[in-house]
Amino acid sequence: MSYTVAVRELCAFTAKQGDLDLRFTPAPTALEGIAGHAVAASRRGAGYEADVALEGVYQDLRVRGRADGFDPAAGRVDEVKTFKGRLDRQPASHRALHWAQARVYGWLLCEARGLAHIDVALVYFDIGSQQETVFTERCTAAALRAHFEALCERFRGWATQEAAHRAARDTALRQLPFPFGDFRTGQRPLAEAVYRATATGRCLLAQAPTGIGKTVGTLFPALRALPGAGVDRLFFLVAKTSGRQLALDALARLGSAAQPVPATPDGPAVPSPLPLRVLELVARDKACEHPQNACHGDSCPLARGFYDRLPAARAEAVALPAPTGDGVPPLLLDQARVRAAALAHQVCPYYLAQELARWADVVVGDYNYYFDGGGLLHGLAQANQWRVALLVDEAHNLVERGRRMYSAELAPHTLQQARRSPTAAAQPRVKKALDRVRRAWVALDKAQTADYAVLEAFPEKLLQALQQAASTLGEHFADHPEQMDGALQAFYLELLQLLRMAELLDAHSLVDVSRPARAEAGGSVVCVRNLVPAPFLAPRWAAAHGGTLFSATLQPMDYYADLLGLPQGHVRVEVASPFQAAQLQVRVARHISTRYAHRAASAQPIADLMAQQFGVRPGNYLAFFSSYDYLQQVADVFAQRHAGVPHWCQSRRMQEAEQRAFLQRFTEDGQGIGFAVLGGAFAEGIDLPGRRLIGAFLSTLGLPQVNPVNEQIRGRMEQLFGAGYDYTYLYPGLQKVVQAAGRVIRTPEDEGVVHLIDDRFARAQVRRLLPAWWAV
Repeated sequence: MSYTVAVRELCAFTAKQGDLDLRFTPAPTALEGIAGHAVAASRRGAGYEADVALEGVYQDLRVRGRADGFDPAAGRVDEVKTFKGRLDRQPASHRALHWAQARVYGWLLCEARGLAHIDVALVYFDIGSQQETVFTERCTAAALRAHFEALCERFRGWATQEAAHRAARDTALRQLPFPFGDFRTGQRPLAEAVYRATATGRCLLAQAPTGIGKTVGTLFPALRALPGAGVDRLFFLVAKTSGRQLALDALARLGSAAQPVPATPDGPAVPSPLPLRVLELVARDKACEHPQNACHGDSCPLARGFYDRLPAARAEAVALPAPTGDGVPPLLLDQARVRAAALAHQVCPYYLAQELARWADVVVGDYNYYFDGGGLLHGLAQANQWRVALLVDEAHNLVERGRRMYSAELAPHTLQQARRSPTAAAQPRVKKALDRVRRAWVALDKAQTADYAVLEAFPEKLLQALQQAASTLGEHFADHPEQMDGALQAFYLELLQLLRMAELLDAHSLVDVSRPARAEAGGSVVCVRNLVPAPFLAPRWAAAHGGTLFSATLQPMDYYADLLGLPQGHVRVEVASPFQAAQLQVRVARHISTRYAHRAASAQPIADLMAQQFGVRPGNYLAFFSSYDYLQQVADVFAQRHAGVPHWCQSRRMQEAEQRAFLQRFTEDGQGIGFAVLGGAFAEGIDLPGRRLIGAFLSTLGLPQVNPVNEQIRGRMEQLFGAGYDYTYLYPGLQKVVQAAGRVIRTPEDEGVVHLIDDRFARAQVRRLLPAWWAV
């Protein structure tokens, strides 16, 4: 049973040792790294071979990778590492890892070319100075082979375990039964479409109604398709925490339905653990045990000796649970289990989870882990040449999330805090660089007469000042990695993101400057604003073997295909609703306008309509508004006129505990109205079946505010797609309305009412975007 591993993964597994050391040292961006490698290769001779694909075998272990370069005339293999700052501050553990990689490539070249010896070179390329520092050693093929085999031997035990795990996983997934016996109406066609897309490596855009069980209906067929398609990993990507938990619950249910080991003459049938490792990735601020400490061994006890204790922690984390009489779920490496394993071995839970991502079959995490510019999962997939499949939950959210991932801004308070930081006070070079940025910023504001302006290009003088500041700060952090200056680091990180996005500026983005009223010069916000994330997301779809984007609101599909960069030839499916029009009364309040100019006048009729509905059928309702201000305005009137009706309100910046308390009031025998903001935490991703929720009031079309930024988006959408108003206002607004209304009917037994409060809901253009099964 063979097992394939990348050179980088082999060396990381066997050669990393000592502390986790993430002191703030600036690293080159991916583009800078690519450019640095290209410059280094261009300086070699005419016969120089760059990016050489290599592969070697040790017993049942196959090792593959790409050497950065080989000079046949000189008999030298190069391992090129780009860096910023001072090389003499490089930790010894990093250098040891680099040598391990270089020597493996040296052996693979000796074997491939029949060489008796070779020069192995570590080439450190300084991004700032463009200078190279080269360390070279002459090695015999025999010595390199011994080094290679020693690493392989160290890895073989794990590789044997992983190969057996993969074989058992694929066997179990081929036989995986559906956990609920029968599919719900609509669930089977969704599952069939997902299976075909995953099996054939296609991209699928699937609209399926809220309440049919989309999470199980996508996970089950995708898992069944993995073995036949040779897929290594399945990534279930979500926009919100609630979606992550739904996926974990569904995976646990799928595992508990797995077939037991059959009875034998020696004993009865017993539950069999589903050999499927499911990892939950959470944000660093939710996993860090010592947030006040820096991530290195001199500061954090869980970073000290991290790589020395990692093997034991990793082994414990991936050990299958013991069978029980109630069946055995898959191995759920959720936040709690990873934390328990980490603390048992005194390693960092957050970085243990990052390591476990290399060995999980299914990873459940936020969109940014794959789609962001530095996404962990995408990086691992590329480095290890994995074949991955994607499931993108509530995919309508990816448009706005994608825009945020590929936008960047600098706010004046961030620069102000950096200039007041202890480092700026103590380091004249740093202070001078920040002051230069401040002067360029003030000059830009003085030249701008309007409070909002869109520029043809990033302002050249400010760009130069920012580039110089980035260079100065990069050198400072490289020279002083031990310093913890939060204000300066925050500015530096914003600065790097802005420069990256400015470098990639094209028709998909714009540069704008907005200045609050009465702000002094230098008080503006400078932004590289992404409007169309498609050019950044398209390579991520291309890198995956199949991906399904699913949601209850993907209409019109051209809008999502255009903005998300879906590949040509992607497949679309619209699943019919299992619900009947009789289950949901949809009423349009044509006599009320919720336009901004009419909101004060609308508060009383909305409050009275809500109270009237509650009087006819007491129970639990949700009322959605376009903003917190509008919500509070109606809530105040409602409290004055209908004090006897219980109600509670969503507040700004609710913590998770407060959100749970809000939802806990929706009980089977409860009565009252929860006031919430459309597009917020309670407008999608929550499940309140039966009498926990019997109705909703939508006091808005959800249209984004008309403001200078949205008008710029409108102009660009018109220019690119010929649909400015629809792409900017109508489609995003109605998507939020349908999502919120979808909280009411969750099962075939549910009944409820939705009040669409605005005269514009009666328009044919709007009604076409509402679910077909609604009797509007």
